[in-house]
Amino acid sequence: MEMDEAAPPSTVINSYNIAQIMRAIPHRYPFLLIDRVVDIVIGESAVGVKNVSINESFFQGHFPTEPVMPGVLLIESMAQTAAVLVVATLGPDAEGKLVYFMSIEGAKFRRPVVPGDQVMVHVTKVQRRANVWKFSGQARVDGQVVAEATYAAMIRDR
Repeated sequence: MEMDEAAPPSTVINSYNIAQIMRAIPHRYPFLLIDRVVDIVIGESAVGVKNVSINESFFQGHFPTEPVMPGVLLIESMAQTAAVLVVATLGPDAEGKLVYFMSIEGAKFRRPVVPGDQVMVHVTKVQRRANVWKFSGQARVDGQVVAEATYAAMIRDR
């Protein structure tokens, strides 16, 4: 019986700090929705970290008496985490490129995210065809899923 060749080990990057994230993707305050990206497995997965503060600009109107992070911004944090993974995978030539949503499927919101929560955004590549990438994402607070979606995006030059 022949043994299958083992797949080469995946390259793991421990983390991207905020300065590295800002080099990788073009988003800026008030729309930069991740503070750190950790556990990056090149071409496969990453975990974004969002520390939710009462000082977030969206809490001024959503909702002033009961602040809740908008669900669409949780989906956006998934996309930003995935964009950092794409740049880490493609290398420095991809830094600062634009990433456009093409589809969002199966979005579900399980519970509100409020000031003081730390959101861990888990993204996994589902497929890649040329410059179109598809991901599965979950946002978790204290290990519990608060939002999830599958989405596709296209990366392109500015």
